This record gives sequence, structure tokens and C-alpha cells, in this order.
Amino acid sequence: MIASVLVANRGEIACRVFRTCRDLGIATVAVHSDPDASALHVREADAAVRLPGAAPAETYLRGELIVKAALAAGADAVHPGYGFLSENADFARAVLDAGLIWIGPPPEAIEAMASKTRAKELMGLTPLDAGTLTEADLPVLVKAAAGGGGRGMRIVRSLFALPGELEAASSEAASAFGDGEVFVEPYVEDGRHVEVQILADTHGTVWALGTRDCSLQRRHQKVIEESPAPGLPDGLVDALHGQAVRAARAVGYTGAGTVEFLVGRDGRAHFLEMNTRLQVEHPVTEAVFGIDLVALQLAVAEGAALPPAPPEAAGHAVEARLYAEDPASGWTPQTGVLHAFDVPGGPPAVRVDSGYAAGDTIGVHYDPMIAKVVAWAPTRAEAVRRLAHALRRARLHGPVTNRDLLVRSLEHPDFAGARLDTGFYERHLGDLTAPRPGEAHAAVAAALADAAARGGRFGGAWRNLASQDQAKTYNGHEVRYRPARDGGYELPGTPGVRAVEATLSRVRLETDGVVRAYDVAVHGDTVYVDSPAGAHTLTAHPRFTDPAARAEPGSLLAPMPGTVVRVGDGVHEGARVVQGQPLVWLEAMKMEHRIVSPASGTLTALHAHPGRQVEVGALLAVVQDVPEAQEDIAS
Repeated sequence: MIASVLVANRGEIACRVFRTCRDLGIATVAVHSDPDASALHVREADAAVRLPGAAPAETYLRGELIVKAALAAGADAVHPGYGFLSENADFARAVLDAGLIWIGPPPEAIEAMASKTRAKELMGLTPLDAGTLTEADLPVLVKAAAGGGGRGMRIVRSLFALPGELEAASSEAASAFGDGEVFVEPYVEDGRHVEVQILADTHGTVWALGTRDCSLQRRHQKVIEESPAPGLPDGLVDALHGQAVRAARAVGYTGAGTVEFLVGRDGRAHFLEMNTRLQVEHPVTEAVFGIDLVALQLAVAEGAALPPAPPEAAGHAVEARLYAEDPASGWTPQTGVLHAFDVPGGPPAVRVDSGYAAGDTIGVHYDPMIAKVVAWAPTRAEAVRRLAHALRRARLHGPVTNRDLLVRSLEHPDFAGARLDTGFYERHLGDLTAPRPGEAHAAVAAALADAAARGGRFGGAWRNLASQDQAKTYNGHEVRYRPARDGGYELPGTPGVRAVEATLSRVRLETDGVVRAYDVAVHGDTVYVDSPAGAHTLTAHPRFTDPAARAEPGSLLAPMPGTVVRVGDGVHEGARVVQGQPLVWLEAMKMEHRIVSPASGTLTALHAHPGRQVEVGALLAVVQDVPEAQEDIAS
């Protein structure tokens, strides 16, 4: 029997595994980098071991340090989580060679399937040869052979862009997984991403646990997932189950894994890969089948036999990944303190898996996912409604998140009608990120709460009645108000709105006979206003001067905090560059972000160099329209 488990991971998945271990009476051990020293997964573990450094290559990708940590802490088993070393056969062998229990498939199965190139060969498929591609083969997808999560993936629509995208994908894959191998495969436009969860024991039983649809993606990372995949013909579901089980049996697979497919517009399923680990989206399968996949992983690792058939599925589950990112600004990752984090509801109707709690700081080193929010209900429509409601009513005070995008996605007619494909966000992003109504009334609530905090009181006489209107401006909305003799407020600049109640934390406004409550919280110079209709983040004045406003023309500023990982070939001060040419690559939260030239001209300054840590707004380079003749004179 397993007595103590070390999770070779961080954040949400480490907390998720620890939760099941506690339920089973198993001790837990965390590992952590220096930035994660006080992270939630460290606080929840029974013991923790430091991995010196910050970057994944120094910490969570150092298999030998993790094995040493397990032995030092007295753990007798290692759970890899997902990402990092979860699909690394050498790490699995090192765990076993140290006399520890590996909670995962055999290293040989990982080798056969974790490399997507070898997996395709096993399934009778052959990747494309990058050196012989023609325009007729386009578009294609460059893809990391190891790992997943959308890292090391690039869509290529021109042969001219292929070499650069191959290099970028390889660099990102090496940073995320310690393996820079990439391959090329045909890209299926607007297909559906459908997968099958499998679970196998050491006694020959293999379960196929239904289907999941993961078509709503950004940057090849899943955003919303659900089970079962809606609208698939029974014959196709049976075929996918059969392929998944055959793939598992072909490599002697044990434990939890996922076989992924892309279903084209013609209804044909194309094998993508087999993930030899637990998936991020596993909770939707757990909700529908009423099981704990982590508990079953532990049981299989202890040698237990699965029942001949899995439980019957019931109902529908939908999961949304809550990210600290700004979808309206190119999905830019966000950092900062998470002042408040609370999602209404509770299991089994609503489940929250998170690696953060209120007061934690979201940093630059790792994935920006804050939490997974999962809703289950007897029908798909009920589950979608329940999830949208939980997200809309959540208290999220801190960095910008994709919460509004998630709610709007769930309520979009195409999603409601199960018209799903991987091009959803390319088509609808503009509508899904447009400004929401209601901000003007949120500004009124913020202004009145501020007045109450500064000594005004509602329902009693004012000691010193102001002789003129007071004014506050939030996000461009000017709010004028004045105290009334009955202790309330008059709003001369907001016709049709009456203040019913105003305290420093709650304001009630009546509009056209309807009273709505607004909860107000202030952190620094940022005001968070929550109401049943949604949430708004306001500032009374810019927190920082816009870096672009004080920068010289042609300046390239860092759009996020991160690390410069490389500079383009031939990029140096004095070089001629063209509009759209990649100049600098930043790595932030495990993703590479390309900084391109805003115009054609001359690179008059270059402050970026590999390894440099930069903050938001840091000057990376300057491109100016310097005539070539002037350059010759200067030289």
C-alpha cells in the first residue's frame, strides 16, 4: 500500500492530487521552485522540498532533483501530474530505479506514445517531411513531439514562414518539456477536437470513459471542455472508443491516459496523439461517471484490478479554464496579487480546482491558469447555465482574467447549439471581448461608496452640506453627486437613477423602478464592483502613465513581464527591418511571445538580449524611418 506520495508538479494539479491523497489517508510531499515557496500546493502538503531556482529547466524539469526529494522526504510513490516530466520515460525509469512506485504507465508505453511522431507510426500514420512541403500541402501544423498544452505548436500558411516557425516551436518545446523535437502534420481547418479518456489496470482491463469535446481553444490550448462530446453519431463514438482501447492495448498501457482525435467537417476522425498522463480536463469525466480518476490511478499503481466495465455515465459536465490573461489584447498573460477569489456553489453542482487562493500572487514564471471551474447537471443546457452563472457571480479581484470571455462563450448561440470547432475564437473574438454594458452604473456605485468611505453617511443628516456637486471619474465615466438633506444622494448627471443605499462596501441603485445591489471593494487605486449582472474593474485615474505615451516613436515595448529568449537572425543596431518582421522573442508563463517590427525602417536601438528579464513597458528596441542615404552618411 502507498503511504506517502510526492507530486512532481505544482499549482492546481498538485493540489488536486493532494486532495484525493488526504481522503485516502496518504501523506503528501510537495516540491517547489523559489517563486513557489509559499504557493498553495506547498501550504497544503504535509512536507515540502525546495528545488533551487525559478525557471522550469532549473526546477520542475530536473528529474534527478525530484527523485532525491522523494527519497529525502520518505515518499514511497511519485505522481507526475501533467506537463513538465509527466510524459518523460527517463524520469519514470529513474523513479522506478530508485525503488519508488511510479503512478503512471510503464516507461515503455510512455516512449511508444508520448512522442507523437512514434505514436503516429504505431497507428500506421506518417508525419509530413518539412523539407519537401509544397504550397499544395498548406496549411500545416508544426507540433512538439513531447508534451502538450498548446506549447510548441504553430499553424503555418506559407512556406516562407516555415523555417522560423519550426525554430520557434522547437525552442518553446525545449523550454517547456526539455525536448525540442517537432514534426509537421496536415492542419484540419475548423475541425472538432474530440478525445477519449482511458483507464487500464495491470490485469488486462481497459476502460473507455466516454468522450470529451475540447474544441474551444486559444493558441492551441483548450479553454472550455465538456463531456460527453455533444452531437456525435453513435457509430463514431463506438469507433473512437475502439481506437482508443486498441492503442492502449498495443503498448501495454496502464493507468490513466487520453487518446485525442480531430473530427473534420466530413465526420472523419483523424488520430492526433495519446497523452500518457492525466489531462487538465479530467474533472468533466469524473463528474459524468461519478469516479475519482486520481484514486483509481493510485489503486492501479498498487496493483488493484478494475471492475470489468466502467460505471454508467449520467448527465453532462462542462469545464472552463480561468486564466489571468487579457483576451482583448492578444491573450496577454497578466500578473499581480489575487486580492479576492470566490466562486459560488459547491460540489457536485459546481467544482473549483485551483492552485491559488485569495492573497496569492500570480507570477511570470508559469502557466497563467488560476483555476478550473466545472459544472454538472442532468442535461447539457442546465450544466452550461450553471457554469455561466457561477463564473458571472464569482468574486475575482486582481489581475485581468478571461472570466467575461468564458461567460460570453457559454452563452453564445453557436456554443449553446453545440456548433463547435477549433475556429470558434478566430470568428467570434471581437464580439466576445467588446465592452459590456453597465459600466456607467458601476462607476456611480464606486463614487458613492467612495463618498461613504470619506465620511458621508446615508440615512442621516450631513454635518456640512456641500454647496456644489461633487465629481469622480472612473474609466472615463464622470459621476456627479451631491448629498441630499434627507441623508441620501442626488445624482444630477445620471438621470433615471436613484441611490437607495450607499455604504463603503455596498451600494443599491434604483433604475426605472428596479433596484440592483453593487458590492464595492477597493485595493490600492483599483475599484472592483460586483453585481448579479456582472463585474467591473475601475480606476479613478491611470495607475501608471502609459509607457507608450512617453516613449519615442517607433519604440517596441514589452507587452508583459518576461524573459528575452532570443533575438532574430541579423537583428542588430543599424539593421534594416520590414514591417511585421520578428525581432525579439519573450517567454512569459511558459509561452513564447513574438515581438515584431511595427513598420519598415532602421533598427536604431536594441536593448534586448537573451536572458534579460524585462518588466511591462520596458524598451526593447526602436525602429525609425531613417533614409538609407542618411545611414550611409552617418557611417
